[in-house]
Amino acid sequence: MIFALARRLRDAGVIGINARNAEFLLRYNQRRCYRLADDKFETKTAALRAGIAVPDLYAVVEFPYQVRDLPRLLGAYDQFVVKPAGGSGGDGIIVITGRTKNGYRLSTGLLMSPEELQFHVNNILSGTYSLANQPDKALFEYRVRFDPVFENVSYQGVPDVRVVVFLGVPVMAMVRLPTGASKGKANLHQGAIGAGIDIATGRTLTAVRGHDVVEEHPDTGVSVSGLSIPRWDELLTLSARSSELTGLGYQGIDIVLDRDKGPLILEINARPGLSIQIANRCGLLHRLRQTERTAGELAEIRQRVDFAKRHFGAHGRPDEAGRFAPSDLSADRYL
Repeated sequence: MIFALARRLRDAGVIGINARNAEFLLRYNQRRCYRLADDKFETKTAALRAGIAVPDLYAVVEFPYQVRDLPRLLGAYDQFVVKPAGGSGGDGIIVITGRTKNGYRLSTGLLMSPEELQFHVNNILSGTYSLANQPDKALFEYRVRFDPVFENVSYQGVPDVRVVVFLGVPVMAMVRLPTGASKGKANLHQGAIGAGIDIATGRTLTAVRGHDVVEEHPDTGVSVSGLSIPRWDELLTLSARSSELTGLGYQGIDIVLDRDKGPLILEINARPGLSIQIANRCGLLHRLRQTERTAGELAEIRQRVDFAKRHFGAHGRPDEAGRFAPSDLSADRYL
């Protein structure tokens, strides 16, 4: 039975962390390029230089003495997001949706006092949320108002679209939908829903939560499959441009769809996780190998997007017998 499962996963092109690292990260991601992806401030600065859409940056706090100046820095903004520049997995991010006479209103509905906000920012600066627990910067930026298409399939948070981009080609995508269990974060580790997306059409496919296939959002009862992502071609084009921004051959692009500003790059991940395979119930390897063989012929961004839509749409997925169940995969290896 174990051997049959291994054969089925191999036939489906499922890759694990070791194969991803050895065959793709080490070969295609130069070490000098990691900093731009790991530091959200560097990512945003480079994107702005390149004319790539990102959420507006309101303020940056780098040193503890600046914390006491927060009232002045944020005085013009009633709503904003606070995030560590070097954080990951959504840790350390708080969303302010309004002000009261006693402080700030969080997206959860709770209140945060000015002293609590200062304490949180000091924690960011000390490296509490950074990848290597190194001193960090606190970014204050535009609060995304997500597109109405997500109104009934998201809970107390902003959904985002993760696209794995290899050699400039968008090879696989999913939308991550916050839930009550994930505390409004679009993080699959913490209980958000991941719904695979048909690259060709921008429509959601199978949706999973953990290792369970789900048809409805647990907090709203609304179906999460068959959802059409607006401005899909624009979103794919934005993700394809990102490889030229970072110089990374293999990366994950997180894009939010703002109701007014359209697709915005939220962050770039130089080591994107493999749970996107679970959300799509389809392995990455075959798509990566096909891209590897063809990338040299795809010089233009439009060519890369058209190639992805032509070869990696739902019509190119394995039949039901060749697909795998989410429970086939170990969370410790793939999530």
